Amino acid sequence: MAKVNNHEHGKELIRLKDITKFYRQGETTIHALDGVDLSIREGEFISVMGPSGCGKSTLMHVLGFLARPTSGSYHFEGRDSSKFTDDELAEMRNQGIGFIFQSFNLLPRTSVLDNVLLPTTYRPKTIKNDVEKRARKLLDLVGLSHRLENHPNQLSGGEQQRVAIARALINSPSLILADEPTGNLDSKATEEIMSILRALHDERNTILMVTHEAYLSEFTERVIHMKDGKIVS
Repeated sequence: MAKVNNHEHGKELIRLKDITKFYRQGETTIHALDGVDLSIREGEFISVMGPSGCGKSTLMHVLGFLARPTSGSYHFEGRDSSKFTDDELAEMRNQGIGFIFQSFNLLPRTSVLDNVLLPTTYRPKTIKNDVEKRARKLLDLVGLSHRLENHPNQLSGGEQQRVAIARALINSPSLILADEPTGNLDSKATEEIMSILRALHDERNTILMVTHEAYLSEFTERVIHMKDGKIVS
């Protein structure tokens, strides 16, 4: 498997400076993130690796506005995220970030097409036709244009993850966060999903992927290793 080509990158998309995230667990304080500095430029494809409990998922939650850091600064597209209102944070999660989860997180009684359209629920009715056209185009991109009316339980795991990728892209996010995106897939489906992510990167999408599989990091151009809540390399 050839390592992904390095692309010319755009301007800085994300800057984390001295980010900490502490949790209380009974009498104990868990230092999930401990002084993390990180810069991500537009168009990068990054993998985050490290043992369980090293802070990978917490880092992803902070980047995706699912958790606020305890201290430190997080600038997204040049804006200080600590000044975002709850409404602005919700909008960033919906519009600015595309999430791909290990467990797919599809609605079981909803068609493939409607699952992809879910993040556009609160868009004005006037653009309904536009977003539906985009959803159909994205499902064609991931090879599922023949599955629009199927429900998730009629799809393989790899197909469900492809639906989840199309859903993550529907609002043209600035950043795609993939949390162990192949963790529930066999090797053939894993190759298919990673090929799609690499193709998205070739289209200049910015992707950060959490994985514990070293060989998957070969698809990415930059690998971040974490340990005990810190970036170690």
